[in-house]
Amino acid sequence: MKNENPHTENVVEVRNLYKGFGDMQVLDDLSFELRRGENLVILGKSGTGKSVTIKCIVRLLTADSGSINVLGHDVNQLKEKELNEIRQKIGFLFQSGALYDSMTVRQNLEFPLRRIKKDLSETEIEAKVKEALENVGLPEAIDKMPSELSGGMRKRISLARTIIVDPEIMLYDEPTTGLDPVTSHEISLLINDIQQKYKTSSIVITHDIECARTTANRMIMLKEGRVYKEGKPQEFEQTDDELINSYFQSQNVKNLKTT
Repeated sequence: MKNENPHTENVVEVRNLYKGFGDMQVLDDLSFELRRGENLVILGKSGTGKSVTIKCIVRLLTADSGSINVLGHDVNQLKEKELNEIRQKIGFLFQSGALYDSMTVRQNLEFPLRRIKKDLSETEIEAKVKEALENVGLPEAIDKMPSELSGGMRKRISLARTIIVDPEIMLYDEPTTGLDPVTSHEISLLINDIQQKYKTSSIVITHDIECARTTANRMIMLKEGRVYKEGKPQEFEQTDDELINSYFQSQNVKNLKTT
């Protein structure tokens, strides 16, 4: 569980968001905010709209209605050039990691730098690559291919590639999925390290209760596409709410089965 977060400025504000697919209403009047410097964990059963929400924040999906304000800009109203400028300030760690299999680790990390930080010299690019790898604990992997890495290592390299462009906001989509409990805990601690070193504001989508406990300054639980409960981690742990207790118990059982 994280320390108290003193910051109150909102870097993301989601208001009255609706998103459906055909006859299925996934987000139904969803509202919440991400505060500067905090890790916000979003919990909820599959199909409650967690991943859809963060995809709407970067407009990989377009909301049907409502507003999403990111760093002072309504992303639903931005033209493509302005949207890309905002996206460059947001790091998105996908479940799969999404490394380029045909590139070495070095090339995977150089790629976003050359695209976004176009004024950097070759010496500066080299330094940034080494710094990012040091920060995820894998400096020795610099010339390896993704196929030579374990699942946990691939996740770390994906995280290095995300932070190398100095994002203000991080979006983590199930960062510990498919990892063993020890590696999952290492990734959770790394999320906290990134928060401290890069001063990021982060949304963490997870089913992993231990990840949530380790990383969260604040939690929200979604039910049927809207916020069911919001609070500090201890408020979720010390509640009489049957839905929340059953959710935590079911996820704890799943975690035990994987150990």
